[in-house]
Amino acid sequence: MLAKEHIDDLLQRNGNVMSTDGDKIGSISQVYADDDNGQPTWVTARTGLFGTSESFVPLEGARAEGDDIVVPYTKDQVKDAPRVDTDGHLEPAEEERLYAHYGLVRGSQTYTDATAGRDADYREADYTDTDSGTVGRDTSGPTTDDAMTRSEERLNVGTEREATGRVRLRKYVTTENVTQTVPVQREEVRLEREPITDANRGAALSGPGISEEEHEVVLHEERPVVEKETVPVERVRLDKDTVTEEVTVNEEVRKERIETDGDDAARR
Repeated sequence: MLAKEHIDDLLQRNGNVMSTDGDKIGSISQVYADDDNGQPTWVTARTGLFGTSESFVPLEGARAEGDDIVVPYTKDQVKDAPRVDTDGHLEPAEEERLYAHYGLVRGSQTYTDATAGRDADYREADYTDTDSGTVGRDTSGPTTDDAMTRSEERLNVGTEREATGRVRLRKYVTTENVTQTVPVQREEVRLEREPITDANRGAALSGPGISEEEHEVVLHEERPVVEKETVPVERVRLDKDTVTEEVTVNEEVRKERIETDGDDAARR
């Protein structure tokens, strides 16, 4: 449990509320102390888009680590906690809802924002401030002025960039059959006969009349010769395009409304 002397130091550091897993839950906003003993009991963390929401986190089992507060709860558990107004005071019913969410059991204590510096017990007194012209009394705290401020929540929607996938170029080798027809030539023997004429008579009678002879001719033919070469055919690279699309955000916002409560004669 953090001691009350740590409150101002933690708030001045502008640190974060962290889970024991190392996840950032949100930045430190307010520290609520027990009305009876002044010990810090709750811390609110700014969560949601742009930190527009505040979630209550018990300080039981928490520790200070540098500028941060480390709590024994997960980020999702804190984000799913019941929504309680961070108006500077935590009522017993609100406390019971929060402790039930975190699985803790406590009595009916009340807690006040330790950074607000205001008394938790307001005295109700009927008076008229003649200097400021305030009429009546403020039943929820000390009288401030003669008007009531109405507030409402507004949506501030933005975008954040995150990685959604990874694409790689990979080159691998495949084998396929290529059929190609190539013309080839070969030599064949052809027997030629010619009659005896005056032109070849001398060559025909130059040898013996009757004899045995052999003539030999070498035949040739072409055979396909295959050679392979590697040639570049194209260049492939990765590129990416940015596509814009419309996304509808649906979120509840709260508005304060002011109305009078009394009989008709009082409103004349």
